[in-house]
Parts: sequence; C-alpha cells; structure tokens
Amino acid sequence: MALTQQEFAFVSGLVRREAAIVLETGKEYLVEARILPLARRAGTTTVSEFVARAQRERAFADQIVDALTTNETSWLRDREPFTAFTENVLPDLAERRPPGHRLRVWSAACSSGQEPYSLAMLLEESVRTSQYEIFATDISSEMIERAKAGRYSQLEVNRGLPVPMLVRYFDRVGTEWKVSEALRRNISFQKMNLAAPLPQVVPFDVVFLRNVLIYFDLETKRSVLRRVRSLMRPDGWLFLGAAETTIGIDDGFERVVAGRASAYRPRVDVTAPVGATRKG
Repeated sequence: MALTQQEFAFVSGLVRREAAIVLETGKEYLVEARILPLARRAGTTTVSEFVARAQRERAFADQIVDALTTNETSWLRDREPFTAFTENVLPDLAERRPPGHRLRVWSAACSSGQEPYSLAMLLEESVRTSQYEIFATDISSEMIERAKAGRYSQLEVNRGLPVPMLVRYFDRVGTEWKVSEALRRNISFQKMNLAAPLPQVVPFDVVFLRNVLIYFDLETKRSVLRRVRSLMRPDGWLFLGAAETTIGIDDGFERVVAGRASAYRPRVDVTAPVGATRKG
C-alpha cells in the first residue's frame, strides 16, 4: 500500500528536523522501500501502519531516520581523494607540522566505517607519519555500531579493498572479515548530527565530508560548512564529494588542486602547499 500524502509529509518532516535531509515530492517510492524492511521486522502489516506507530513511539521514528540517511559506501571510494591524501596532503602537513605532531583526521558521515578504516590503512602505510587519530561520526546509531564492530561480509570487502590490505589489516572470522585491533586503536566513533551544533574539539588537520552536502538545502550547507571550518586548522584540508563544492556557498574556503582531485582549504594568507595549486 502506497503512503498517503499525510504520511509522506510526516516522514519528510521528521527527516528534515532530525537530519536536515530534504525529501521532495517524488521520493515516495524511496521512502516506502526503506521503511518496508522495518515494518516487516516490527511485525506490522503495512508501511502505513509502521508510520502510524512512529507518530506515537519515538523508537520507531528513530528507525525511520536511520533508514533514510543514505549509507552507500565502499573502500577507498572514488580513489582520487585518497591518492591525494597520501601523495599531496601528508607531505604538505609533514612540512608544516612540528616533529611529534599527532595528525587529526575527521571522517564525517562515516557510514559503516569503510572510509575511516581506509584512511587508517593509508596512514599505517605512510612513511611520513607515525602518530594520528581519526574521529569518525555519523547520524545513524545503527551505522556507528556497525562501524565500531568492524565486521564485513565477503561481498563488502570485495567493494574496493585491495587484497594486500585485506590480508594485512583484517582477520577472518567465520564467513566475515574483522578489522584488526591494531588498525582500530587510533579510531574513535561517535554519533553526530552535522546540522546541529558541533562539539568543541582540538582542531582537525584533514576533514573528509564526502557525499553529504548534496542532501541538504542551501542554508543547511552554509551552516554545516561554517561549523566544519571552525573545527579545522587554518591550513587544514577539506575533501568533499565529486558533485559537491564550497563555491558560491561558503567564501571562507578556496578550492585547490591536489593531484587529480579537488580539495578545499580555509581562505587565509599562507604559502601554497607542496603539490597543490591554489585556484582562488
């Protein structure tokens, strides 16, 4: 049974309030497809019945928000930003930071953990840094728990994870692969809503905020970028998704070319980084 206009309005309003994600008319099929497994698991007969329960019970509303926050991910997704991280960003930061500096990286919207674990593997293999910490966040409680567990099916590890990395950093557990304790030691996971006030933390050297802004309206994008910039070092690096940009949204950033990827840096008077070209 298709959602009524009133039911869709409730769901879209809920997701807008809780996650700042805009669900426009025409997304009814997506909403139904995401909620149907929840309805079956809860023993309700229809999606409409599940939505009705969500209007009365907070736990069911939270499940809807989790289901409708996009969790598409893979290892070393799109490759080029990770290549730029290794070949451009790390050498630049090695020159700028004092000996013994502990590199801080934020994987925002980390989904089920592939991005922060990918970054950790690259850092472990880099000869340029031996000290780092990765802060991984996501709005979905379910995704944070999955990321913390660090357990992946064969199908999931087949999505972009090089075999040498799989062998070096994962242990076989039955039919699954589990991230080694050595790899997870420098990663912390926390639930976080990027559209809400962010905690005050030690500034980050690098932020991966990829494939998130596309789900927000313009004002939310501006707000998120402003908050993220406030948590970055003045000469830090920001990576967005290929379809995302700060241009025309937040003038506090400028785009730079890093290898074959684009990145963004707070707009300040600093010397152009090694291996990167300021585009202004």
